Amino acid sequence: MPTMRGKLLQGIGIFCLAAVVTACATSADQRETTDGSPPPPPFSQIKATPESFKGQTLVLGGQILSARRLKDGTRLEVLQLPLNNAQQPSLDLMKSQGRFVAIQREFLDPATVPPGTFLTVTGELTGSVTLPLDETDYVYPVIDIKSFRTWIPSQDSDQFRYRPYPYYSPFWHPYWGPYGRFPYYW
Repeated sequence: MPTMRGKLLQGIGIFCLAAVVTACATSADQRETTDGSPPPPPFSQIKATPESFKGQTLVLGGQILSARRLKDGTRLEVLQLPLNNAQQPSLDLMKSQGRFVAIQREFLDPATVPPGTFLTVTGELTGSVTLPLDETDYVYPVIDIKSFRTWIPSQDSDQFRYRPYPYYSPFWHPYWGPYGRFPYYW
């Protein structure tokens, strides 16, 4: 018959094992880019000389400007935005350093990625393509998509969230205020 001390030690052991196992978890995008290789080049260098980075696997993010279905895949025109630690693009469009084209070889319905959608793309840089942009020609770096993730703008965790009532003590529990349980104030 197990003793109380044995049950306690077993519980602590299971907790420690769970903590160690979950501490080693990473996302697929992080595994593809953290294989001991040097840090990725800034987008300004990729845009200036895309041929010198041909064949490299990169992680880029941004906001979709257009999606067009072609014979051999779907072409996404993306406004590049810097990524945070969670591989999520910034919501500040003024931080963009240019545009790039991402090609999805499998079928991707353009209606599923409408303009304005934020996404993170992992893929291989295959070169560049020159396309018209308003009244000029623009050289776009081209990425062959291996995986991508779309983001909802409200998922941005970089912004601080303010509480609605400015005089709460920082030591109150989120559902308890100075007047009792929220939303009942009696």
